[in-house]
Order: sequence, then structure tokens, then C-alpha cells
Amino acid sequence: MTIDQTMIAVILLVTLGLFVSGRFRHDVVAALAALACVLTGLVPAERVFEGFSHPAVITVAAVLVVSDALRRSGLVDWIASHLTGLTHNSTLHVLVLTAAVTVASAFMNNVGALALFLPIALATAHHHQRSPGILLMPLAFGSILGGMTTAIGTPPNIIIATFRAEQQAESFAFFDFTAVGGVVALCGVLFIALIGWHLIPKARRSSNQPQGLFAIEEYLVELRLAEDNDLVGSELSELSGLNDGLEVVGVARFGRLRTVSPRWRLAVGDVLLLRGDIEQVPGFAEDNGLLLEGAPQHGAGDTDGNTPAERDLELVEGVVQQGSRLDGRRISELSSLTAGGLTPLALARQGRIMNRRLADQLFKPGDVLLVQGERSVVDQQFYRLGVLPLAERDLSLGQPRRLLLAGTVFALAITAGAAGWLPLPAAFCIAVLAYLLLDILPLRSLYEPIDWPILVLLALMLPVGGAIQSTGLAATIADVASGLVVELPAFMIVALVMLITMCLSDVINNAATAVVMAPIARDMALALNFNPDPLLMAVAVGASCAFLTPIGHQSNTLVMGPGGYTFGDYWRMGLPLELLILLVGTPMLLWVWPI
Repeated sequence: MTIDQTMIAVILLVTLGLFVSGRFRHDVVAALAALACVLTGLVPAERVFEGFSHPAVITVAAVLVVSDALRRSGLVDWIASHLTGLTHNSTLHVLVLTAAVTVASAFMNNVGALALFLPIALATAHHHQRSPGILLMPLAFGSILGGMTTAIGTPPNIIIATFRAEQQAESFAFFDFTAVGGVVALCGVLFIALIGWHLIPKARRSSNQPQGLFAIEEYLVELRLAEDNDLVGSELSELSGLNDGLEVVGVARFGRLRTVSPRWRLAVGDVLLLRGDIEQVPGFAEDNGLLLEGAPQHGAGDTDGNTPAERDLELVEGVVQQGSRLDGRRISELSSLTAGGLTPLALARQGRIMNRRLADQLFKPGDVLLVQGERSVVDQQFYRLGVLPLAERDLSLGQPRRLLLAGTVFALAITAGAAGWLPLPAAFCIAVLAYLLLDILPLRSLYEPIDWPILVLLALMLPVGGAIQSTGLAATIADVASGLVVELPAFMIVALVMLITMCLSDVINNAATAVVMAPIARDMALALNFNPDPLLMAVAVGASCAFLTPIGHQSNTLVMGPGGYTFGDYWRMGLPLELLILLVGTPMLLWVWPI
């Protein structure tokens, strides 16, 4: 290996290690990798930001905005409303919703598709008295599977298509991914509906969970002891209704959280930190004359003199997304971030015990938050902050004219890109302009749906991927790998590339996985005198297979709290699903894209 190859290899290994550790956000890791490449002279300083004008980056941004326009038009909700009647049987329930989100995510952002169907899944689960645990993991997996089927379904497909265009002067077409991805997705959906959901631990599938909409058992909430409360001076054990479903984990006195015993004597102003089933809290508070900390009390008015009842306050649950503006902020900052529009009342963090004051907790992706706010404000603020609402709601069906216009514009953009009349980035940018002119997408909200950390990650990893190729490291790795597998049959080589990509995608961002693996797969194909296309497609499929952990894909993270899952639940359905994709995808790749 040359000095340049050694340097980029070290940078790559450190970068992958930082991705896996999760210590820093993925866009920060990408920035560090790009900076290291500039300082070592592997990437010229004037070219390090060229990735921001790369077609892949522009396409990802445009697809996110188009997805938001489709959401606002009510088009997908209209489709979903015609499916909810097919949910009487548990298996059919899983099949219909998983298939629907799979189709939707083929043409829009994965997380956007999941966000549209998540409230529908929760509402129908509540209606049929089923645990959300049987639906939400299948829903997340379906949103990932759908991305395999088109050129815009997921960032790895966009990256692979543009990489091929740069190397072979011709991109993969819009539906080139469909033959393999479609069959894989179909088999995956059938597996999930017929077998997969049964592999979810019985405790998550039990209908005996709390009958609230989301069955979250580990909320953290605070209750204050008022001056006129008869319990002042009493022992903690004298509280009425304290049971296994609701426990006092501490008491804050004079701003300091203290560990307490049943013999702790209560004083005026004590704040009880409770953990347990949120549905038991109102009755417990009423029985003991306790006040919900932070909530506007009865009779208190706002600056306009309106009482809470007049302001039409409601309680809404939401899950913090990756890249949310709340990520890493204190819960006490929520009110100021929303100009007093939202009041945080409780927090749930699946699988992790929280023993600090609620106000001192830092938001993390996957946290489920209970807030109080006006009906007209909650949705707007959740969307602005990157919080996915989990409240039961009526479907926003939109006006027939808006549905038709939104669908027509989207169909024309797809047709223009698929037929080669326009490059995909141009087709989707024109669609965005059309949505603005038709007032389907408000101008003030144009940039809100863009996931900036993903774009920064992609734009800054592209020059790193270029350095892997320009230094010859990709060719060196490919030569070594080719020497090890040269005696293996072609199907085993394709399967091995897909398997390695799957393993990387389970622990690091799928876009970063595609950037790293694409040049290695191409050079490996050239070393073996293979057609590069099947290996590039193997990378595309493998990069979309993040089913083993809740951190492998944002969709998995988002359903962890609402579904009541633990970290170890995902591999039970995810591992056989990945094996199925490997078994189905490998022969399909070789049939559609011969070696």
C-alpha cells in the first residue's frame, strides 16, 4: 500500500468506528472525515464542498420536499383511508398496513411514509384492541423495504445510480431497481405478514397491555404537593393508589432530587418524580390532591385572559426523530423553543431508566414525549421541531382538486425521470416549483422537510469516497478480496458483497455504507472480469437492509418507544428477514443483471 492509501485507510477505519460508536452525530463524523482528507492532501481544499452540488444530494433534498407536499395534499391519507377497513384479522391487519407503507416509501422518503401510516396503525390497533407491538415493527421494516424498489426510494439507490453514471457514463434508470427490489420487497412483506410478526416477543404482542393508544409503560412524570394538601407531614407510604404500575423514584425538595424511602415525610412544595403507566397518573393525582408539574392549572389564564378550556388544550404524544431540533436539548427548553405553545408533562425512554428531574433530561431520538398545547399549535410545532405526532387523529383527506393536482404533478415528474426526458434532480426540482405555484406547498415551509444532517453527511462523504477510489485503496481492497474469492462461484461472490454491505448498514448510516462500498464493489467486479452492475445492485440492496437493531435505520428508532420494543427485539424478525433477502436477492440479481 502507498502512503496515500494508508492514510485514507486509517481515516476510513476511524470514521467507521465513530459511526458505530454513536458518540457524535453522523454529519459531524462526515465533516471530520472530509477535514482529515483535506489536511492530509487527499482531497484538494477547493473540491471538498463540491458534494453539495452533486446530483445525489440535490435529488435527496428534492425527494424530501416532494414527500412533504404529498403529505400536505392528503393524497397518501386518502389512499390509507380506503385500507383501514381491511384490518379485522390480525394477519390481514399487518399485511395491509405493511404493504401500503412499502408502496408509499417506493416513491417518497422512508420516514415520511412511516410518519403518514404510524397514526393510522396506532388508531386501528386501539380500535381492534390489539397491541401496537404487532404493527409498528412491521410498519418500520416495510418502509425500509419499499425504498429498494425505485431510484428515489432511498439515498443508497440514488448514490449507486449517480456513481454508475460517473463511472460508466450512464445512470441506472428510475425503474432499474424495481425488478430485483420489487421481488425482494414483495417476499419481505409476505414474510412479515405471515411469519415475521409472530417472532416479535409475546410480551410486545399481548393485548393485555395498557389500553391506552400507545401502551408505553415507563413514562417519567412530576407531581407537586400544594400548601393546602392534607398529606403535608405524612409519610410517602400513606399516598393512596401507589402500586406496581406507578412508583415514586425520587422527591425534589428545594430544587434537589433526593432518593427516598416509604417513611419519607412530605413537605409543602415537594415534587414527586414518578415512573410508570401514564394512564394511572390523573387518578393518582386526583386521589392525593397533587398537581401536575408544569401544566396550566384550572382557572389560570393566558396573556389574553383565556382559560385553558377556552384555549382548547389537549394532551398529545410524539416521538423525537433523528435530526430533531430537540435532540440533545433539555426538556426545560421546550416551552421557550415553542414560545410557550407546548408544555412538557412526561417523557418515556424505552429500555433506559431515568432518575433525574424531568426538566434536566436531555432529549434523545426515539424518546416519547407527552405535551399539552392548543390543538392548532401542537401539529405545527411538532413538525417544526422534528417530532412525529402519535395522537389519534382523523385522516386529513384534503380537497379533491388538491389530491388530483398533487398526484398529477408527481406522476409527471416520475414519468419525465423514468423516460429520460429530464435528469431526476431536474424533474423533482420542477415538481417542487409546481407545488409552490399551486399552493400545495407553502413557501415558508419549503426547507423544513429537508433532513440537513443527512444532506451534510452525503455531501461530505462523497469526496471521502472519491479519495478511496483516487488513491487506489478501493482497487487494492478489491484485488485482495478477489484473490480470496476467485475460486468461488459468481452467486457466492454477489451474496458476499450483499452480506458485508448488510452488516455495515446495520451499524452505520445506509448512505455512508453505499458511498464506501460502491467503489470497492466496482473495482472488485473489474478485477474478476465481471459486469459491475450486479455487484453495485448488491450494494444497493444490502445498504437498505438495516433490520437487526433500532439504530440501523431511523424508521426502526421511531417505533421503538411507541411499540414498547427493546434493543434485542429487532433481530428476532430482522435476522430471518435479512437471510430471506439474501436468498431471494442473489439469484434475482444474477438473472436481471448477468455477470
